[in-house]
Amino acid sequence: MLHIDDNFIFHKFDKIVVGCSTGPDSMALVDMLLKIREKYQLSVIVAHVNHNVRKESYTEAEFLENYCRENDLIFESMIIENYGDDNFHNEARFIRYNFFENIVHKYDANYLMTAHHGDDLIETILMRIVRGSNLSGYGGFKNIIDMDDYTIVRPLIGYTKEELEEYDKENNVPFFVDASNSKDTYTRNRYRKYVLPFLKEEDPNVHIKFSKFSNSLYDASKFINKLRDKSLNRVLEQGKILIDKFLLEDEYLQKEILYYLLNDFYQDDLMLVNDKHIDLIMNLIKSSKANSYVNLPNEVIARKDYNYFEIIKETEIITGYEIEFDNYVSLPNNHTIEKIEETDDNSNNICRLNSKEITLPLIVRTRKIGDKVQVKGLDGSKKVKDIFIDKKISLINRDNWPIVVDSTGKIVWIPGLKKSIFDKKKSEIYDIILKYK
Repeated sequence: MLHIDDNFIFHKFDKIVVGCSTGPDSMALVDMLLKIREKYQLSVIVAHVNHNVRKESYTEAEFLENYCRENDLIFESMIIENYGDDNFHNEARFIRYNFFENIVHKYDANYLMTAHHGDDLIETILMRIVRGSNLSGYGGFKNIIDMDDYTIVRPLIGYTKEELEEYDKENNVPFFVDASNSKDTYTRNRYRKYVLPFLKEEDPNVHIKFSKFSNSLYDASKFINKLRDKSLNRVLEQGKILIDKFLLEDEYLQKEILYYLLNDFYQDDLMLVNDKHIDLIMNLIKSSKANSYVNLPNEVIARKDYNYFEIIKETEIITGYEIEFDNYVSLPNNHTIEKIEETDDNSNNICRLNSKEITLPLIVRTRKIGDKVQVKGLDGSKKVKDIFIDKKISLINRDNWPIVVDSTGKIVWIPGLKKSIFDKKKSEIYDIILKYK
């Protein structure tokens, strides 16, 4: 008989969210928790994701909801309505873990438990060796991961799939089998069907050997992480990498820094990124382009702005805007433009206009392709893009920098950077004063 508390130390009144698919592994995990629930007075919340790609998925979700009701378990579920163009398994996992985390926070749980077992670990290690990773990545996945306000626990990692299926049989645990798990279409399935049987013929306890291998790599990575952290302190400034300092570091530590930054977005699932992505990022950093970026899985972007480098979610990038100006506007770049009565300031932060020479109302917008401005004191016009380059404005700041135009589209001012021919001296006639701050 398998006992879950042989593998993990439970405490009285623990709140546990269990990711359950209705497969043999996760149903075994739920049953094991049920057997010790009273002993530790546990609160157990079962979280289920309907991936909406098989007709059986609705039957499985209904079964699990009824099972939870019969066993006095809290049941939470979601249906994935739409998928993007990304890799299905990667995208599904991303959505699934976001949902699990939301349920953890909803119930203020201290643990998220998943039913990953020893065979899963073998498959993951082999796949990462083939795909490419760093030392920590080659270790597969950890059985305990600190997520700051909760902990991910994989208490079945010491068992094989065969042992869990035998447990279900002995304890009359109901479960469903996903037929897609036998299809050769998916990479993991091919390892499961063709590679694992060979390894187990060589040694039935090969999962224990792989677990020891994984732990050895994690121990080695702990030592390397100490060196990486020292390197990180030398090259990091306000969350961004200083490229000139970064390139002075040992190349191995450079890559470890990149994996560390990526971990914020992919956590322990570095299966989504591999050494090809690292090579792309390194080429970006070393390129002669002052501003550039590369797209990474799950809407993550690696971006270079002159001597700075950062990795961000695409949603953090402010999209274009167009705002009709009255007397005051608060801008997405944390600046403001306001109409004032008087000032002695003649800097590029001030613009004086004669309303008879322009068409009101004024519009504050972001740049457009081909934008040109007739610069004050310059014979002819100049591309806004060239002004940004001359002023060394970073790519992200260019994309949300305010440009003031009149209703006919003529650029009358680039706040903080350039005045147009429409700007008036203090000695000239004007009836509008704008201030950028």
